[in-house]
Amino acid sequence: MDDPNYKEVPQLIAKLRSAEHNGDEADELRHQIIAQCMPLSEHISRRFSGRGEQIDDLRQVALIGLIHAVDRFNPEVGDDFLAFAVPTIMGEVRRHFRDTRWAVRVPRRLQEVHLAIGDATADLAQRLGREPTSQELASALDITVEQLEQGRLAGSAFSAQSVDATRGPGDDSQPLLETVGEPDIHFEQFENHEALRAALDGLPARERSIIVMRFFGNKTQAQIAEHLNISQMHVSRLLAKTLRQLRVRMGGE
Repeated sequence: MDDPNYKEVPQLIAKLRSAEHNGDEADELRHQIIAQCMPLSEHISRRFSGRGEQIDDLRQVALIGLIHAVDRFNPEVGDDFLAFAVPTIMGEVRRHFRDTRWAVRVPRRLQEVHLAIGDATADLAQRLGREPTSQELASALDITVEQLEQGRLAGSAFSAQSVDATRGPGDDSQPLLETVGEPDIHFEQFENHEALRAALDGLPARERSIIVMRFFGNKTQAQIAEHLNISQMHVSRLLAKTLRQLRVRMGGE
């Protein structure tokens, strides 16, 4: 994903808020912010491709989520627009799937939890200045951590795919039916994902924030250092140490 200068977005949004009395100036500034952040919504829309929805539709939905993020972001509360915008956009895409397809019967309560996770994550990330832990999310939603994980897993019930559908875009791609019985690497990916989540939750707040900003927020070490008010050398040492800890906690994978 291209990484526009999201660091200046909070300042632009603050300027937008002060210019809202001037319609033309506000409209121009709002369009500028949205255009600058569109690579983010594009990236998220691609993450949801392959679930039975047209990519153009997903792009439109993700763009709506981006617009909501720009309109809702409060620069007086926090200065990390990326941490707020990502779950906001993903929440909008998830709502789209909820309204168009639940291939497997999922209890209404789990549907609601699944959809609430995005907004709660965005709000907590802005207030805390980092990604919230599972425990913090569960507390904010007034549910248990187990219910939170069930809500996260509910997303796998969004869509079903015909066995006659091809696995790829090419004309010579195999129908899904012909591949039944192949080893499914997604099980291993899921296990790795859950192991990583647990390992991240066990990190101290600062180290977890560094990992999230570096690998999920695409921030450079210099940007992280400035955000945390420490030296880039210190960030580099903490990053290397934390990655070693994660490898150990995940069984050396």
